[in-house]
Amino acid sequence: MPIYEYLCRDCRKRSTSLMLSLSSSTAPACKHCGSQSVDRLMSKFSSPKSEEARRASLSDPDNLDGLDENDPESVSRFMKHMGDEMGEDVEQDVEAMMDSADSEASDDGSTDSQ
Repeated sequence: MPIYEYLCRDCRKRSTSLMLSLSSSTAPACKHCGSQSVDRLMSKFSSPKSEEARRASLSDPDNLDGLDENDPESVSRFMKHMGDEMGEDVEQDVEAMMDSADSEASDDGSTDSQ
């Protein structure tokens, strides 16, 4: 049973779908916004890593190259990379944290002017 990835043309987010039947030719709806307007993507080849290999990869100092803890976009990229290494889909969590940080920054800016 293949797993396919789709990119939504409306919200630009990726979704995965397990196809229980190869005869099903219709693309599934986006799991984020429900749109039927999705494009099937070429999936990356995946090989599972052992827990030891994941820890070794995370402890590599090269993973910190380009990380600027004062730049939210840099931290976001780093967190997504770490999620990928751990086999976790953290994109939505990272986006929610970025949105929260943006609204906190906006709130802080509005209270400073009072």
